[in-house]
Amino acid sequence: MMTNVQIKSKSDMEMEISRVLIHFEKEFMGRGPVETRSYIMDDFIVVRLRGVLTTTEIKLAQSDDGRSTYLLKQVRQQLLERGRGLLETQIQDIVGVPVQSIHTDISTRTGERFIIFTLQSKPDLGTDGTERVLAEGRRRDASARSTRAAD
Repeated sequence: MMTNVQIKSKSDMEMEISRVLIHFEKEFMGRGPVETRSYIMDDFIVVRLRGVLTTTEIKLAQSDDGRSTYLLKQVRQQLLERGRGLLETQIQDIVGVPVQSIHTDISTRTGERFIIFTLQSKPDLGTDGTERVLAEGRRRDASARSTRAAD
């Protein structure tokens, strides 16, 4: 059996992660960010999204009521939780490592959001900044490990 090896650079993976998050924000939040940057560091990924608030959310956040800000953050958190499985799968497909947890916060003052993905291990980055992803084998093995861990 011939194994298909795909080589991705770290910057290619970071761009792909940004693309996934832009699409997610558009689909789940109703508006895409103005700017998105992703960074892979050790066993975690930091994604910084700027300009994510809708016009309605901006107006709500400008009210003097701290309760409005709290509610806005809670709604955003719930929407992220609804799409969590999809995001975890897409991130794993990009970096070849399962996602362990997701953390997020949004600033209603600046309209900036951070999402941090912690991974079960470091992505296998080569010394030249590339990762060799076994197109089927590695992902299948990782999936089997996560399924066994859930049992």
